[in-house]
Amino acid sequence: MAQINPSILSADFARLADEAEAVRGSDWLHVDVMDNHFVPNLTLGVPVVESLARATDIPLDLHLMIEDPDRWAPQYVEAGAGSVTFHVEAAAAPVRLAREIRAKGARASMALKPGTPIEPYEDLLPELDMVLIMTVEPGFGGQAFLDIMLPKIRRTRELIARHDLEVWLQVDGGVSAATIERCAEAGADVFVAGSAVYGAEDPAEAVRNLRELAGKASADAWWACGH
Repeated sequence: MAQINPSILSADFARLADEAEAVRGSDWLHVDVMDNHFVPNLTLGVPVVESLARATDIPLDLHLMIEDPDRWAPQYVEAGAGSVTFHVEAAAAPVRLAREIRAKGARASMALKPGTPIEPYEDLLPELDMVLIMTVEPGFGGQAFLDIMLPKIRRTRELIARHDLEVWLQVDGGVSAATIERCAEAGADVFVAGSAVYGAEDPAEAVRNLRELAGKASADAWWACGH
């Protein structure tokens, strides 16, 4: 089943509790943590995540675009995250980190920038609950979707299927009603949407529409039939 995770990067930071309520019915709430080092932007940290976790019953999907995730990721689990994604480009010991995240009770996820291939990390897949393929360069919301990432999404789904793993495949960047079907057909089943949701007149309806589009596209996709 397709999952839609609205990104609060596109929400009003002064009204985060209200903005979470506006997307009730979402599967997860996607929270981008940026440190102005790994990516050229600065967003929020542990105290805000703690407050947001208390303010909503939608589980939090943390995407850490930061240096030294080995140190910080476990703290975000303790702050209330249900899923924590670290960038493999920044992690010193990704297997150990994934196991620590899981041991603390959250889902462990690995993210890859557009220029990072999935193949060198095939052996890590059994240690993960999700893989995030960035479909824009990380750092800022509102960027245009990179179609050249579709083959990478497909290759990632093939690797997951080859090892018969229950690993979710998430895409983040430029996901909208115009692009979500292509992502679903390629193999994605978790979709981060920022401006496509929070820029809509009715964010909750936008979530429902995106989920329906993704569900229809994936129902007859190659990876959903016989894999």
